[in-house]
Amino acid sequence: MRTTITLDDDVAAMLEKLQKKEQKTFKQIVNEVLRAGIIQKKSAGHTRPRYSTPELSTGPCKYPDLDNIAEILAVAEKEDFT
Repeated sequence: MRTTITLDDDVAAMLEKLQKKEQKTFKQIVNEVLRAGIIQKKSAGHTRPRYSTPELSTGPCKYPDLDNIAEILAVAEKEDFT
C-alpha cells in the first residue's frame, strides 16, 4: 500500500538515525517502528496490573474530641490540658 504521511521533524530525525544505524531502507524502518508501536499499544491495556494502596490500621484515635484544637496542641507539646 502506498500512502503519504507528514512526520514531525523530531520523528523524522529519529527514523533517519535509526535507518543509518540499522542500514535498512526508510520504508523498512517506518514499518518496523509502526508495527512495534501498534503491538505495544494493543498489549499495554492487558498487561498493566492495577495498583491499589494497601490498607493500614492506625489504631484508635488518641484524641476524644478532634474539634478541640487547644487540647490536641497541648497533648502534642506534652503539656497538661485541663
